[in-house]
Amino acid sequence: MINQQLINPRSIVVIGGSNDTTKPGGKVLKNLLEHHFSGDVYVTNPKEDEIQGIRCYRNPGDLPDCDLAILAIAARFCPETVELLARKKNTRAFIILSAGFHEESEAGALLEQQIVDTINSVNGCLIGPNCIGVMNHHHTSVFTTPIPKLDPKGIDFISGSGATAVFIMESAMPKGLSFSSVYSVGNSAQMGVEEVLQYLDESFDPETSSKVKLLYVESINKPDLLLKHASSLIRKGCRIAAIKSGSSSAGSRAASSHTGALASSDSAVDALFRKAGIVRVYGREELAAVASVFMHKPLTGKNIAIITHAGGPAVMLTDALSNNGLEVPHIESPELLAKLLPGSSVANPIDFLATGTAGNLGDIIDFCDNKFDNIDAMAVIFGSPGLTEVYDVYKLLDEKMKTCRKPIYPVLPSVINVKNEIEYFLSLGRINFPDEVVFGNALAKVYNTPAPAAPAEHPAVDITAIRRVVDEAKSGYLAPDKVQQLLDAAGIPRAGEAVVTSREEAVDAAGKLGYPVVMKVVGPVHKSDVGGVVLNVKDAETASREFDRMINIKDTTAILLQPMLSGTQIFTGAKYEPKFGHMILCGLGGIFIEVLKDVQSSLSPVSAAEASEMIKSLKSYKIIQGVRGQEGVNETAFADAIVRLSALCEAAPEITEMDINPLLGNAKGVVAVDARIRIEK
Repeated sequence: MINQQLINPRSIVVIGGSNDTTKPGGKVLKNLLEHHFSGDVYVTNPKEDEIQGIRCYRNPGDLPDCDLAILAIAARFCPETVELLARKKNTRAFIILSAGFHEESEAGALLEQQIVDTINSVNGCLIGPNCIGVMNHHHTSVFTTPIPKLDPKGIDFISGSGATAVFIMESAMPKGLSFSSVYSVGNSAQMGVEEVLQYLDESFDPETSSKVKLLYVESINKPDLLLKHASSLIRKGCRIAAIKSGSSSAGSRAASSHTGALASSDSAVDALFRKAGIVRVYGREELAAVASVFMHKPLTGKNIAIITHAGGPAVMLTDALSNNGLEVPHIESPELLAKLLPGSSVANPIDFLATGTAGNLGDIIDFCDNKFDNIDAMAVIFGSPGLTEVYDVYKLLDEKMKTCRKPIYPVLPSVINVKNEIEYFLSLGRINFPDEVVFGNALAKVYNTPAPAAPAEHPAVDITAIRRVVDEAKSGYLAPDKVQQLLDAAGIPRAGEAVVTSREEAVDAAGKLGYPVVMKVVGPVHKSDVGGVVLNVKDAETASREFDRMINIKDTTAILLQPMLSGTQIFTGAKYEPKFGHMILCGLGGIFIEVLKDVQSSLSPVSAAEASEMIKSLKSYKIIQGVRGQEGVNETAFADAIVRLSALCEAAPEITEMDINPLLGNAKGVVAVDARIRIEK
């Protein structure tokens, strides 16, 4: 666990320090000295007596006690050095910059584990190895540049990659973003992104802690930990954005169910982030833009006023906002128009022309803040052709951002023509969005990311019956009667049905179920593709004839009969994703699931509110509501089926893939018509 020796050490030793500042051991020492670490700084090197003006200890055994050790020596020397420092120098925090551990070889992995075991034995903490280090407003223990402005109210940034951490800071700093802390976790031998986030949650102080967290993640090893602490921080008033790289797949995985084909590890990441309330982004510039949005007052509504003196950027911003679900509502105000130069427009975008003044801008902002109830926030686009200085505009913008109730987002694209004025604006603690489209997309993404999901309450299911079926079953697909038993135990409504293996049984079962009936093959995966589904069988003669035909279809072991029901075909399903647990999916059913691939997913356990939001987020939601006189689906019953399927998976984690497709839904409720369940013991 992270400790105070790492956060605010009284003393730091650089093991392997150097006078050569092109080497990690030299540069990390230089950064510590130049950024005025207030505690004691020690350095070791077997070949030097003095390094960068500091006494050098040739033998680490001669060092005084030290809180934090930064190792920049060959991997093979690290275990014994850590052992010495931990046992004899009371060192409880370690940053290992060196590479050559588990990322390189099996021998390196053994060295890494030896180090972790030693540090764990003294309840110490380790960052790395194979990282750039850690920095906060107490110390800059990194061997890289740039060193950003370090402010307790800035951004807490955790990165799985050192180089990417540098590049993200280089994207963020020119926009005016500052940082509270930066953690490069490298190999995450003891602590990864999840553990650092846990520390930020458990040590969070609403008065002094940063409320913005950025993550760069290459692998999520502990999704439960990430979900718990990210959602906890967001509920405390923080905002979190993350890049999860490695979202593509080099090849497709074969899956035998619709759900298996549609669910992937990356969709599990999506579901995890959505459940936690994390804004997911896909690149450095987008991450910086979202962080910049976070640094402004929260957007509480979707109506944006665009204030501009340049038409083109305003149009592009309007498109970016409108295409992502935000609104740029029409405005009419003769009173405001009378205050502006002839030719101005207040229709929204509010265009006060290239000759507009700071006074004009101030009038517009005041109207938007106090008189236009249909406006929730303002985006101010102000650049310059370079003819005059515009300090007065940026000074006024800063003043209005202090006093206005509504958020104001400055889009200042003239990063060359008014470079000095923008630097002045940033020096006031402000942030610039240099590109209006990147800003518009980022603002919409933040607004559209849901709050953390409330804890799910399990519906009543018959766990004893569920466990009896699963415990008795072998790995593979369950027989239809076992599927029926699980649906019944979970409380998921299903159609009456019979499984038959002879013509006589088929005719008898059809009569008992009541014509018309549906006949389906048991065995083949995709029944429709092999002619294994017959609808609207109205009499015994047809039932007899179709049984004879269908029983001879390849892989068929029996025929399933069900009453012919009517309604909209929908589906719900589940897939087990290693580490993440069960993904629960829903969408339109039947053949539409394959054609449209319009699905929504969440991680189990799923609450009723989450299930309802999944349904409402479908692109096909209007069909579920009912269109052109067609009867809609009972959404409460659909959501209940999703929640009960989730509860079934919680009771039976051995379920690896499951489809209920189709569910037939109408205004009265939903009924499971067909289901497949595969388990792995």
